[in-house]
Amino acid sequence: MERFSLQVRPATLEAATLVVTSGRDGDPGQVWFGRAGIGSGLPAETVRFSAEVDWGGASNPLLAALPDRICFDLARDREAASLIELMLSELASARCGSASVVNRLGEVMVVRLLRAQIEAGSTEPGLLSGLSDARLNRAIVAIHGSPGRTWRNEDLAGIAGLSLSRFAETFVSVVGETPAAYLRRWRLLLARQDLQKGDRVEAVARRYGYRSPEGFARAFRQQYGQKPLSMRGTRHTDPTDGTALA
Repeated sequence: MERFSLQVRPATLEAATLVVTSGRDGDPGQVWFGRAGIGSGLPAETVRFSAEVDWGGASNPLLAALPDRICFDLARDREAASLIELMLSELASARCGSASVVNRLGEVMVVRLLRAQIEAGSTEPGLLSGLSDARLNRAIVAIHGSPGRTWRNEDLAGIAGLSLSRFAETFVSVVGETPAAYLRRWRLLLARQDLQKGDRVEAVARRYGYRSPEGFARAFRQQYGQKPLSMRGTRHTDPTDGTALA
């Protein structure tokens, strides 16, 4: 999660990707999260808070794996309800540092939403399904944590506690691609981010396990249709570039 910076900013209902609505008692009752316009169709009089959540856009595989619309019942999670109450209190007070506090609380809220989705699982192959599987979860987290390591299927199978053949079969069935393909796309996604920040091509290639800048450039061009150098310092995210891993 820490690979992508998260920002929560108050927004109009039309632009919002996170909306808090009140329950029958007037207290915060539900959190709606999803694509822009998530608040469309919600009774305006029930809306307590609407915000835009920027969490890496389509480049964030966790965000891209989520359903278009999530409804989180605060009655089932009193700690989450307390977070929302704190957010509303900060917004109402407009004290020094309120924007920063709201952003931090919003980040915690989004993480809790994500955890709930992972625990609920998914019937479709993809990242959420993989993270919901207790065995594959350990292997995926290992890949995310050390993307530059030369991962072999044998290593990942051991982490997952599965035989090599069972691991490979389960990974493809649940995640929808081979472990090697997943690792390759995760590396290139992170590499693109680093290039956009201005990092040197050679340094990025080494960081993510490529033996040479030339090999990295070939893989990068195959994935994105551009040379790595053309991305350097651009900080540009195209939501249609197909970088989501799920």
